[in-house]
Amino acid sequence: MALSKEQIAQRIAKEIKNNSYVNLGIGIPTLVANYIPEGVNVVLQSENGLLGMGPFPFEGSEDPDLINAGKQTITTLPGSAVFDSALSFGMIRAQKVDLTILGAMEVSENGDIANWKIPGKMVKGMGGAMDLVASAKNIIVAMQQVNKSGESKLLPECTLPLTGVKCIKKIVTELGVYEILPEGGFQLLERAPGVSVDEIRTATAGKLIADENIPEMVF
Repeated sequence: MALSKEQIAQRIAKEIKNNSYVNLGIGIPTLVANYIPEGVNVVLQSENGLLGMGPFPFEGSEDPDLINAGKQTITTLPGSAVFDSALSFGMIRAQKVDLTILGAMEVSENGDIANWKIPGKMVKGMGGAMDLVASAKNIIVAMQQVNKSGESKLLPECTLPLTGVKCIKKIVTELGVYEILPEGGFQLLERAPGVSVDEIRTATAGKLIADENIPEMVF
């Protein structure tokens, strides 16, 4: 079975190291806040100006003044701090963020990412994506591996305007967990429960490196 968006976020949450600062991008990455492993101390940063972001609020307890970069209502944890976007991007550009988790429209086998614009469609702006990919110490992508037409979004080369070049290290999709190799290629590390390596090969347009004994993800 392919993973749900919540399961993708849950798997990525296992990558978060103790005592780290983590930025959550718009889309699937925001769900990671709900799945921080017990015992892991992490400070979640939202680029619109917040340190100490908590999980999503329960229905009826939302505070409209507390939102993330995707304009979703959120919670804050004890000791959290609110500040302007200039200070927020100062933190990002100074490489104070240990891990950035981003969504993507396409990722290439060399680690290039396209996640801000589709030509011909209206876009408000690139947001903080280019600052994040240029400054982050480590970037993990949370994305759907195939589009609505069944076409792969893990490609030999990105076809959409690039956000960053050779900056992605790991990807988690509904089908598997991948690491970008230094020489290029998607190395399959884990597969979604019940999903075969052959199914993953079919859904990967770029170079895939995998043997037949790839373990299933454990939740």
